[in-house]
Amino acid sequence: MKYNVITSVILCSTLLSHTSIAEQKTSSIKLVEAGRYHANIFDQSAAEIVSFDKKTQQTFVVNAQSGQIDVINSQDIDHPTLAKHLNVKGDIKQHLKAQAGAANSVAVYDGLLAVAIEAKNKTDKGWVAFYNTQDLSFISAQVLGALPDMVTFTPNGKQLLVALEGEPSEKNYAIDPEGEVAIIDIDWRNQGLITTTQLLNFSAFNRGASRHNTLPQGVLFNGYQATVSQDLEPEYIAVNEDSTKAYIALQENNAIAIIDLKQKRIERIVALGLKDHLLAGNELDGNDKDKKALLTNQALLGMYQPDSIATARINGIDYLLTANEGDDRSDWVSGLSQAECEQGHFYYHLEDQSCADDIKLKDAFSSDVYQPKLSSSQLDLTHFAKSGSLANTVNRIKFSHSMTLKYGDLDGDGKVDRLLTFGGRSFSIWDMDSNTMVFDSGSDFERITAEKYGNQFNQSHSKLKAEDRSAKKGPEPEALTVATINNKTYAFIGLERMGGIMVYDISQPNQAKFIQYLNSRDMSVDPKDNKKNKNEQGFATYQVDAGDLGPEGFKFVHAKASPTGTPILIVGNEVSGTTRFYRIESK
Repeated sequence: MKYNVITSVILCSTLLSHTSIAEQKTSSIKLVEAGRYHANIFDQSAAEIVSFDKKTQQTFVVNAQSGQIDVINSQDIDHPTLAKHLNVKGDIKQHLKAQAGAANSVAVYDGLLAVAIEAKNKTDKGWVAFYNTQDLSFISAQVLGALPDMVTFTPNGKQLLVALEGEPSEKNYAIDPEGEVAIIDIDWRNQGLITTTQLLNFSAFNRGASRHNTLPQGVLFNGYQATVSQDLEPEYIAVNEDSTKAYIALQENNAIAIIDLKQKRIERIVALGLKDHLLAGNELDGNDKDKKALLTNQALLGMYQPDSIATARINGIDYLLTANEGDDRSDWVSGLSQAECEQGHFYYHLEDQSCADDIKLKDAFSSDVYQPKLSSSQLDLTHFAKSGSLANTVNRIKFSHSMTLKYGDLDGDGKVDRLLTFGGRSFSIWDMDSNTMVFDSGSDFERITAEKYGNQFNQSHSKLKAEDRSAKKGPEPEALTVATINNKTYAFIGLERMGGIMVYDISQPNQAKFIQYLNSRDMSVDPKDNKKNKNEQGFATYQVDAGDLGPEGFKFVHAKASPTGTPILIVGNEVSGTTRFYRIESK
C-alpha cells in the first residue's frame, strides 16, 4: 500500500514545463521600480501583508509585531508617505477589553477594511477588526478562533473569509486548537456594517467521524498526538472569480481544502503529492558549504507545502497557483522528552537535547546526534550509507524525519529509498477539477538566481552568507499573485529568502513562460549589521540599506483603480520593513 501511495503522488510531477532565461525576449510586460515607504524597522515583520483602497488611494500595510496597520498615501507611488498608524491592538483593548497580539493580515473592499489579529496568547481566540477607510474610524471587532492568519474578501464583496490557523503552543503541543475557516457574510453600506458568521472546522474528518474515510492517503499528518482537525492548520485562502469556491492552503499537510461558499461546506480535501527530484528539470542545490551554484538530481521527494495561493480563470477553467515554500513543525515539538519525541516519530537531537523533525542527512549518521531508543522511530538509511546505492546523495540536505519514516520506503523492504524535503522550490499550477498539476517551474528559481548571482545565490533574507539556504528550502517562494493585463494572465512570485520577484506568463497554463526576475538587493551589503542599531522601542533599525528583503505580501492593482492609471504591484517586505511600489509596463 505504501508503494502505491507514493507512486501515485510522484506521477503528478511528470507534467513539467520549463523555460530558459532567453525566453524573456518574448515578454509583453516588465516590472519597473517606483518609490517605497520605509518603516525603518529591521527584521520585525514591519511590512508583511498589503492591501489597497481605490476609494482613498491608500495602501494598508501590516506592521505585525506592533499590532498596527500602517496607512500609506499612495497617490504618488514614486513618493509614498505615511498617513497614519491604525492601532488595532489598542482598539481591541479599548472596545473589547481584551489583550491582542500581532496583526497578521489585511484586506479591503469598497471602503471596508478588515484586519486579522491574534490574541496575546496565540492559542486563545483572536479577532477580525473592521474599519472605514474613508475616515479610518473603528467600526467593530468580532471574536473568532485561534490565530486568525489571513483575511480576504470574495471578488463580489459579499463574504469575508478568515483562515484560523490554530497553531499549537510552542515546544510541547500542550494546547492545540483546531484549525478553522470563518465565512462572514457582509452587509456594508458605507455607514453601517452587519455581519453573520459561520465557522467551519475539520472535525468530521477525525478518525471515527463521518468523513474520515474521504481523506486522500497523501495528506500528511505529523502533529504530536493531534486529531485531524487539530493537525490541519489553514494558512492561506484564494477564491475563484465567481465567488463560489474557496481554496484553503493546508501548508504543513501538503494539501488544499476546497469550500463551497454557497453551501458553506468543506467540499473535499486534495493531497498535492510529492516532487521527484530525480526527474530532469527538478534539480536542486542541497549543499550549503561547497561555495558552488551546482544543481543536481537527488534521491529526494519534495513536499510542496504552499504558503500563498491564488486562482486564475483561463479559457473557462479555474486554476490554482501555489508558491511552494515548505514548512516544518520543529518549533512546536522542541520541548518534548526523548520518549515523547520518538513516539511522535520525530527524533531527539542528542547534542541540542531537543526534539525536532528537520534533520541533516550527515547528522542522521552521527551517533552524537542521532540514536533513537525506539526501534519503530529509527530510519534505516542503508541505501544512503557509504557503501549504499544512494551514497552520493548530498549529505547536508535537511529533510523531515517523520515524513521520511512514513513515506520514504517506496518498495516496502524497511529501508528508506527517498528523503522527504520541505517545499518545492517552485510555483505550480493545478487544475483542481481534475486534481492535476499542469505546470511546475521545476528548478527555474534556483537556476535563474544562480545564473545571476553565482555562488551568492540561495541567500537568507537577514544576513549575507552565500548558499545559506541551499541545504534547507532554497529560495523559498512565498508571496504570490496573478493579474490579467492586455488579455494575458501573469503570475508574480516573491522569493522570501533570496529576495526579488519572478514573473511568468501563464496564459497557457501548461506552457507557462518565464518573463522577468527583478531583485533590488545589494549583494555588497550585509543586512545583519542593522541589528546593532536600535530605535526607541528596542527594534533593530534599517539604516544600512541592502535593498528590499523578504517579500511577504503582494497586491496587484489594475489600471482602473491605480493612482497612475496603469497597473501596479505593491509588495510588503517583512525583513527590510519596506513597502515597494512597481509600475507594470508593456513591452
